[in-house]
Amino acid sequence: MITIRNNPERGRFEVFDADAMIGQAAYVDDIAADQRIFYHTEISEEYGGRGLAGVLAAQALDETVAAGLTIVPVCPYIKKYLGKHPGYAANVLAPTPAHLRFLSASLAQRVR
Repeated sequence: MITIRNNPERGRFEVFDADAMIGQAAYVDDIAADQRIFYHTEISEEYGGRGLAGVLAAQALDETVAAGLTIVPVCPYIKKYLGKHPGYAANVLAPTPAHLRFLSASLAQRVR
């Protein structure tokens, strides 16, 4: 049974097959700007080719929009997905150097 759920404490949407995590779409929220910066998406190799990355992206983006946050796609997969699904366009902001600085600073604080 494949399930997807948001894990805000870890900053990622997680894909599970039963109890095993098999993928994720990682993000950092800039709450002050009402933005969610997606920076990495992956599905375990043995689950590749099943369309799970697309299902993950759709749920992550739908929940982001429903939460009132703007999507900032740094992740190449999320960028590609958005290019194929123009219905999200009104909720997308192209990444800027300021977004990249915010992302780097946020990730550096997680490591500490």
